[in-house]
This record gives sequence, structure tokens and C-alpha cells, in this order.
Amino acid sequence: MTAARRIVLFGGSGQVGSELRTLTWPEGFALLSPTRREVDIGDRAAVAALLAAGDIAAVINTAAWTAVDAAEDARDEAHRANALGPAVLAEETRRHGVPLIHVSTDYVFDGSKVAPYDEDDPTAPLGVYGTTKLAGEEAVRSTNPHHLIVRTAWVFGRHGTNFVKTMLRLAETRDLVRVVDDQRGSPTAAADLAAALATLATSANLRDRSGTYHFANRGETTWCGLAREVFRHSAARGGPSAEVEPITTADYPTPARRPMNSRLDTAMIERDFGIVPRPWQAAVDDVVRSLIGA
Repeated sequence: MTAARRIVLFGGSGQVGSELRTLTWPEGFALLSPTRREVDIGDRAAVAALLAAGDIAAVINTAAWTAVDAAEDARDEAHRANALGPAVLAEETRRHGVPLIHVSTDYVFDGSKVAPYDEDDPTAPLGVYGTTKLAGEEAVRSTNPHHLIVRTAWVFGRHGTNFVKTMLRLAETRDLVRVVDDQRGSPTAAADLAAALATLATSANLRDRSGTYHFANRGETTWCGLAREVFRHSAARGGPSAEVEPITTADYPTPARRPMNSRLDTAMIERDFGIVPRPWQAAVDDVVRSLIGA
């Protein structure tokens, strides 16, 4: 029997990484997901040793500093996770001839565009998180010719901390929640993004494709609209629900500025890889159902 080719995952404890670890991989592939303690992406020697150990089909990097507001006061830590770590991965994957799939974010944009962002739009991050993620993109793009950068937005799911889980938690003790209604985006289920990354990593023509792609669930809404959809599905299953009062970004100041428009155009990933995102409402329904156990 031929040994399975390995997909190496960094960031396996996060929202998307946790979903990748639960996937059933196609025949001929096996997932290896070292913990941060075992292999830190900033540790060049540890990364090099892992990549030299066997037949690796691809590396997927979902590891990142994702605490957007905290990054404003933790620039060094965010830079190490979001920029220096990906730079090490890019250099070592190139040296070992391994394709690198790197997850990035809508926060590389300033949100001033009226239409959804496509992959070639100018970047202009508003804060430390977006700036460090853009630096990570640039390191990957300039170092390993066999790379795919996948930008996503508004990720939610069963694991970790995210907006959907926060809304359900708040509704357990509140009848009313106030939610921003003037930021628009493309909500993305972690499980759907994980499935897309797995499709890319096991693609027969992975080495023939290089560049930046967008993936998010189909459609758009505001944070207020997303909250209402969460409560609609939760209430239908006997779960917690609350009234949602729309507010403006100015009514809810945060240390880090957010893009007012986080919508991502996914036409390229559909065209090149046949990955067609489902509507965000269907993804919310699945996640809410799993979280409330109904």
C-alpha cells in the first residue's frame, strides 16, 4: 500500500484549523497538525525539520494573531504571528519544494470600496491586525512561487470565540442586544472555509496555480443582520433569542478601526477550482443548530 501524502496544518486549534482536523481526507492524503508547542511557525529549525521528514503535499497555515483590538497594544506579538511566522513558512516551504496555502483577511482593505473586493484591489489596512496580515501575505507572495493566499471574512463556527457564539451567549441573559448595522460583510462558516482549503490542498493542479483568492459564503449582510439571522434560527429550535437594536459604528467605538465594507468577490476561486460557496444563511443555520444541540 502506498503511504499517504501528508498535508501539514499549522493553527489546528483555531476555528478553521479545528474544522480541518475533523474532515475526512481523500484517499492518499493524511493530515498532520502539530501543536504550537511542538512546532512554532516562527521557529525556523523546527519548521525545517518537520518539512524534511517526509512526503508533504502541501502546508496549510491558519495560525494567526486574530484579536483585532488587542493587536493595537501588542504590535510585536501580532507581527511575529502574522508576518514573521508566515515569512519563515514561505522560506522553508520554498526550500523544500512544498506548496503553501496561507489564510488571510478582509482587513487588508480599508473598506472604502462600494462594491465587493476582488483580489487585485489596492490594499490599505486600517490597523495593526490588517497591517501585519498584509505583511504576511507579501512575505508568502514574494518568497514561495507555489503559494495560494486565501482571504476570508467574518468567520464563525462551532469552535473558538466568534460573533455567532457571542450573540447566543448574550441572548441567554439579555432581551435586547445593540449591534452595528453600517458595516457590511460576507459571513463565512469555518467549516466551509476548511472544506475549501482541503479542496485546494488536494487539488491535482495545485502546483500549477499560484496567487490570491477570496473565499466567503455567498451573499452579504451587516452585523445587525447576522445577529437577527442567528436569533431567527435559534428561536426556531427553542434556543436563546433577543431583540436586535441597530446602531452605528460611532455608537460602538473600538480600539481598532474596522472596514465598513468587508464584502469579498469569490468569482476567481469558483472559476479556477470549482469551489462555489453556499449562502451565508444556510451556514448560520448549520452552526446554530450544532451549538444549541437541536
